[in-house]
Amino acid sequence: MNIGLPLIISLPVYFLAYRFYGGFISRVFEANDKTQTPAVAIKDGVDYVPTKLGVVFSHHFASIAGAGPIIGPTVALIFGYAPIWLWVVLGTVFIGAVQDYTALFVSIREKGHSIAEVADRTLGRFGFFLLISFTIIMLLYVTSAFLWLTTISLTSLVPLESMRVAPGETILKTLTDSDGIIKARIGGIASTSVIIMTLFAPLIGFFLYKRQRNILLVGLFALIIGVFSIIIGVVFPLTLNLHVWMVLLTFYVILAAGIPVWVLLQPRDFINSLLLYLGICFLFVGIIAGGFLGIKLQAPAFNIANGTNILGPIWPFLFITVACGAISGFHALVAGGTISKQISRESDAKRVGYGGMILESLLAVLVILTVAGGLDFATYNSIVNPAAKGAIGNPILAFSLAMGTLLNKSIGLPVSGGTVLGILMIEGFIITTLDTAVRLNRYLFEELWAIIMTKPPKIFKSYMFNASLSAGLMLFLCYTNTFKQIWLLFGSANQLLAALSLIVVSVWLAKRKKASFFTILPAVFMMVTTIYSLWHMLIKQYVPEHNYSLSITVISLILLSAGVIFLAVNKLSSHIFPRHRLPSHKL
Repeated sequence: MNIGLPLIISLPVYFLAYRFYGGFISRVFEANDKTQTPAVAIKDGVDYVPTKLGVVFSHHFASIAGAGPIIGPTVALIFGYAPIWLWVVLGTVFIGAVQDYTALFVSIREKGHSIAEVADRTLGRFGFFLLISFTIIMLLYVTSAFLWLTTISLTSLVPLESMRVAPGETILKTLTDSDGIIKARIGGIASTSVIIMTLFAPLIGFFLYKRQRNILLVGLFALIIGVFSIIIGVVFPLTLNLHVWMVLLTFYVILAAGIPVWVLLQPRDFINSLLLYLGICFLFVGIIAGGFLGIKLQAPAFNIANGTNILGPIWPFLFITVACGAISGFHALVAGGTISKQISRESDAKRVGYGGMILESLLAVLVILTVAGGLDFATYNSIVNPAAKGAIGNPILAFSLAMGTLLNKSIGLPVSGGTVLGILMIEGFIITTLDTAVRLNRYLFEELWAIIMTKPPKIFKSYMFNASLSAGLMLFLCYTNTFKQIWLLFGSANQLLAALSLIVVSVWLAKRKKASFFTILPAVFMMVTTIYSLWHMLIKQYVPEHNYSLSITVISLILLSAGVIFLAVNKLSSHIFPRHRLPSHKL
């Protein structure tokens, strides 16, 4: 199939979905710009900060996208490009974007409170406890999976032969491995770039929030910083051991979790997002140009049997492996944890919530086509699913190399340049998600102690204690499990949280006598899919392998979600089918 055809089909589907289905949801919620949002009504300059649409959209998109829409489709391509593409497009339109938009809007109407706090109002205190416990566990696996990905990307080495570069013909720094293969230190470029952008982030925050400078001028300055950081990275790539990076990043996120969002989180996301948008534009142009040049997809349309042997049955494992490219429960946490406290107008919620998920889905489509068209399928398999015993697959390298190869074929960009841009795209996404997720888990731990203790000790209210607990558990899980184990469990827990979030939204809507079928139906589908995937992994993998930590995690997730489902069904039935009492004189 021509590489450009699936993209051309996807674009009008996204436009119509945003215009009509997103508009329908807006009418159900009765969005009104005359209603003050929490960012305006409760402005405190720390968490509640009215933010310009461009900035809040960039922060939201960088936070939700993470590496999910890149890594998930890259790994899931083993099933063939057709089923992934269909799930990414249709799943986003009817499930993922619906969850993001509704969770964000409900949080805005509930004073910027998290989806767990909304559950407190809709399902009661026990429902709040169940959902917040589930969310904490899920976030631990989000952060451990993304810590793994961060360290892989920061330490990635690419053979010069793969980039069609001869030794001595590149400005990239190289090293020779034990097999005599000369490799470029691509991960070292990303390492230096990330450090520079992080150091400059407070300056960007100062210009944006304290001096209120023009966003276009600040954006230009941020883009210059991003390009400057890459140039310095090429000249001085930083190379550290994978486990050293794990520890350093753990200490970094502990520190970042307590700094006001305008100082580090928002401005660093703003800088990153510009590089991300640049990368997306390159992918888009490369695929369209490749379509005109007649470039074909090299991966098979369907490869179900091989995919089943490696990942498991296509249902449910395709749906949980793709992860954030179609739907993600993490998005609901971002929406209710930080974004709902920054939205200035209710009409912006559709643009940020539904529109942000559409853009993420578009990125996932671009990734599918890039990997399927940029690498021959044998090379893809050797990188992502290496046959050697004990070998660790590297989907980050597969995507980056595919991007470099495709852009070389379509627009003549050197393979090395496209590969560097690809790995920087991923790194920008991942580090942002780590920051956001640890901050969110810090909030949730603080809420959890308030539930289970009448008077929590002072230390349990400390940001440093809760951030350290979140980051420490993240490091432990990352250090003691493989990437694929963590990714599949993360995917299941993440999609299950999405189903639980949709259930909470459904009860919220039902209590207000509003239509809720568009949230109930996706919730049921995702609930069945994810619980079955967790049960399959428990019985087929974790128990036979005597992996007790992951087995206990799966059992806990199933029990917690079952409790939320029971409470939600009870509440929904009482609102949809109210029990009418007979008048006293008829008794």
